[in-house]
Amino acid sequence: MRKYVKFIVLVLITIAIFWFFGRNLDWQEISTALRKANPYYLGLAFLGICLGYFLRAVRWQVLLSPIADAKIRDLFATTTVGFTAILFVGRAGEIVRPMWLPMRDNRIRPSAALVTIFVERVFDLASLMAFFSISLMFFRTPEGRETEFASIKLAGNIIVAIIVAGIIGMIIYHRYSAQIIDWAAAFTDRGFVPKRVRYVFLSLMRNMATALDILKSPREIILATFWTVALWVAIAIPTWIVLMAFDLPMTFLDSTFVMGVASLGTLIPTPGGAAGAFHAATAGSLIILGVEREQAAAVSIIMHLIYFAPALVFGLYYLFHGDISIEKFRSLLSSENAEKEIESDSPDFEKVESEK
Repeated sequence: MRKYVKFIVLVLITIAIFWFFGRNLDWQEISTALRKANPYYLGLAFLGICLGYFLRAVRWQVLLSPIADAKIRDLFATTTVGFTAILFVGRAGEIVRPMWLPMRDNRIRPSAALVTIFVERVFDLASLMAFFSISLMFFRTPEGRETEFASIKLAGNIIVAIIVAGIIGMIIYHRYSAQIIDWAAAFTDRGFVPKRVRYVFLSLMRNMATALDILKSPREIILATFWTVALWVAIAIPTWIVLMAFDLPMTFLDSTFVMGVASLGTLIPTPGGAAGAFHAATAGSLIILGVEREQAAAVSIIMHLIYFAPALVFGLYYLFHGDISIEKFRSLLSSENAEKEIESDSPDFEKVESEK
């Protein structure tokens, strides 16, 4: 019941954001702007984002290398199915990727895949904020937009600080993981700590230590960084192409600014791939760049479709042509099922069961 209430609340938030986003817009002008978009440019942007999803799979293969030599085919399928889940239910769909991959490659456990996604997010945010910061260095604030720009810059600085703290934390944890895990095991070995919670927590800590073995290899760090930068270039270029499809006189640096602000919008976990929040953030960034409100709204609608349509196409293909049923896919979205799968990773789980 709780998960349904949470989903309903997120849907209501999405509706509220859409209402706020479109309450004073001329939808006839938006429709006109949408019809004028160059379909050839939009097709190129779609292909560019397809490449981006492939690069996500390549980068994930590097991050999983300390655990197993996963196949690109399995990783690409899992990535697109995962983003399809995000499109349906919002950020709660993130759990699908670490749950789906072990069904295609039984050498990889759900908790191990889960911690690589955490590492992936750190690489993503670091690279994205690097692009965003570079765009801000050369950005000239339009007259009258100083307040909005200052707010965006503040949000960016806060995220950069969080990223730096996260990277430092990963390095420290990797270096002293054995001691930290031993301390956590001793600290949680108390009567008031549920045994399942303790073993799941320790299992995640052990898998995090294994996933961070990538930090031992300069080659793997360089590869992960290279593919992350390539990924965000593969997103920035289609973003620029979409802007050109609407005949907007924007530079590549402008597109990285739009991409950065749009990504901030996706942090709000609304269903539909951050629907509403993404549109408001993207349109807001374009308005700051001097684009008319209705045209900015039209661009944000197309941008959202371009970002998620490839995942939907490939994700639905793998859902309907794979060996996993739709019912199984729905069960993966259950937090209870996710907890059960992660529990089964614990090397001491059988022991816990026998102690009951």
